[in-house]
Amino acid sequence: MNKKKEKASCIALLKIPFHIMQGALVGLGAVLPGISGGVLSVIFGIYKPLMELLANPVHNFKTHVPKLFPYILGYIIGFVEIAHLLSFVLEKYPDTSICLFIGLITGMLPSLWKEAGLHGRNKRSFVSMSAAMIIVFSLLISLNAFSIAITPSFIWYIFCGFCLALSIIAPGMSFSTLLMPLGLYGPFVEGIGCLSPEVLIPGGIGGAATVIFLSKAVNSLFDTCYSEAFHGIVGIIIAATVMIIPFDALSVFTRSGLINIFFLSAGIFTAGLMDKLM
Repeated sequence: MNKKKEKASCIALLKIPFHIMQGALVGLGAVLPGISGGVLSVIFGIYKPLMELLANPVHNFKTHVPKLFPYILGYIIGFVEIAHLLSFVLEKYPDTSICLFIGLITGMLPSLWKEAGLHGRNKRSFVSMSAAMIIVFSLLISLNAFSIAITPSFIWYIFCGFCLALSIIAPGMSFSTLLMPLGLYGPFVEGIGCLSPEVLIPGGIGGAATVIFLSKAVNSLFDTCYSEAFHGIVGIIIAATVMIIPFDALSVFTRSGLINIFFLSAGIFTAGLMDKLM
């Protein structure tokens, strides 16, 4: 009996590095455009216990935290390290980075579309998707038409934290997709990568408030209206992605344009490959 317990303990210890690695991948998915941390958490089987913990942290703390701790540790490591790298890449190669990110988002759309129809589609699904697209297009086009420039600030970083938490709670949602058209993605990931208190404090406030007030509601929404909710997310992603396409940087007649097209294609291929592997 003792040997069986020792064997089980050894297996559990061996699984910890693997779980940390999975958590790091979820963290990568949370910050990398085109990949949803929520979807990866579903794939790795931790979405449900994570939502149970977020929905009722006091009641589930003792039972859920020990199991989820390696994933949470890996998430933090993956998130911070990737954010640091992305801030450098975005500053050094802005157009090329955006094209790669658009490719990653585009490459993940077939997977998201399949996920959205997991429980079937109906008229409400398409109405939800269309309405989400119209709202996002209207908002972003209005900002551009009136030349409204968003300056990163305490309040806007709270909004960034809200989007980040929402991307974990709602599978398929990528916070980068929401922040890129607003010009907030670069400053936010740069602040996270540099562990800047000016970004981490408001971002943490926004994220914590979202988890406290919306986790149960979002979880319930997906339980009762899965198709409509997921199709709405697909609509948001499509509209937000179209609005960040740098058409001027995709010319086939220039060297830089061809490089950008290559990275756009590479993003689509990479996302498709990751979808098959996972």
